[in-house]
Amino acid sequence: MDVVVDIPRLYAILDAGCFVDGSAMFVAAEQLASAGCTLIQYRNKTGSADVMLDQARELKKTLASHSSQNRRDIGHSTSVKLIMNDRADLCLAAQFDGVHVGQDDLSPESVRKIIGSVRWLGVSTHNPEQLREADLTSADYLAIGPVFATSSKVNPDPVIGLEGVRRARQLTRKPLVAIGGITRANAASVLEAGADSVAVISDLLRDPRKSAEEFLRILR
Repeated sequence: MDVVVDIPRLYAILDAGCFVDGSAMFVAAEQLASAGCTLIQYRNKTGSADVMLDQARELKKTLASHSSQNRRDIGHSTSVKLIMNDRADLCLAAQFDGVHVGQDDLSPESVRKIIGSVRWLGVSTHNPEQLREADLTSADYLAIGPVFATSSKVNPDPVIGLEGVRRARQLTRKPLVAIGGITRANAASVLEAGADSVAVISDLLRDPRKSAEEFLRILR
């Protein structure tokens, strides 16, 4: 049976390279959860597997503690799904809820064999051909971008613009996540173009809780 993915409108990405250390990243994660984020991807492009696993486990522990405190304070808990970038093996080891892979990582079907049918699988695409191919896989959701110019990648793919999002929407019925240069100023236009969710890195870094709250108000 296919997993039904109810993807939230805000997909927060914590890039370890954007923080001075792991502690700062964990604080940001708590702030994002406090704001109401329910989906967070952990991304670390330079750390060793040991470092990534340690940070991933601490991230999971931090958010579990946050949920427990939330339950005591307000009587209910909003769980946060955690997605591992690239590494299916670390997704399992850290007991994350899913994995997201790019065009240069393991194939979606190879990843699916590792993580099983219950965990979420996301795939990055950058043009119609890649999106069509990914749509035929067992991926639960597809990402398309960069929508706008981005500084989060050293060698980004060509910008697709809002028209690229519109075209992607026509090519798949899977949940569509737009990524790349998305800010509070342009996020609404990305949803209007057909995306189900926006993935954000840079515009959540400064005062993560306040920034996430503003995103969530805009994306209602």
